[in-house]
Amino acid sequence: MVDGIDFTVPQGVCFGFLGPNGAGKTSTMRMLCCLSPRDAGTLEVLGYDPAREPRLLKARLGVVAQEITLDLELSVRQNLLVYAGYFGLGGREARERAEELLDSVGLGDRADDPVEKLSGGMKRRVQIARALVNDPDLVVLDEPTTGLDPHARQVVWERLRALRAAGTTLVLTTHYMDEAEQLCDRLVIMDHGRIVAEGHPRQLIDQHVGPSVPDAAQPGGTRRATLEDVFLRLTGHDLAAADADSGAGE
Repeated sequence: MVDGIDFTVPQGVCFGFLGPNGAGKTSTMRMLCCLSPRDAGTLEVLGYDPAREPRLLKARLGVVAQEITLDLELSVRQNLLVYAGYFGLGGREARERAEELLDSVGLGDRADDPVEKLSGGMKRRVQIARALVNDPDLVVLDEPTTGLDPHARQVVWERLRALRAAGTTLVLTTHYMDEAEQLCDRLVIMDHGRIVAEGHPRQLIDQHVGPSVPDAAQPGGTRRATLEDVFLRLTGHDLAAADADSGAGE
């Protein structure tokens, strides 16, 4: 649930929502993607009102859900081809698009494999490729690397950086501070359904805590400040504790 949030996402950037589980990140994403209605206020995505013009918006939107939503019984390629059909793409155009996207996420050689045989990281990459079938102007990613090992996370990050470099606007949620720092040009920090800070990751760190903070593990030394320190300063508790208090749901 969210409580009177206000934000603007510039075109061609990676915009992040950082906060613990239950902060309102997924609720916000669901409203952006026409999956949940808003109770009040106004919302415009790519010039459309999600409540009034969902069909027009979805045609220009790519969505990577937090959970795996692939058809596990189909092959990797078939998952993309079926999805392409929802946007009126078929035949040679759809096949070429699918091959191009699978190559871009490093899965061209796994196109004929059943999805159920893939690792978690590979399934996530298939979801990203599938979300790009309609050549969207905006890609929304809800916790895109949750549950992935470090190598798989790096592979996903590389693909997201390439998308941003190509001019695609990205909006993602995460509770990983390093992910937010690595990917986001701008982000908001959320807690209990509210936005408590907004800006470039480094700007937020410098503004709220400075370049370094005392290192609890080594008294008398210091360490580089992070977004975790910003969250602690603004909310009074650290991100891990907030996650534990809020539970797994949004």
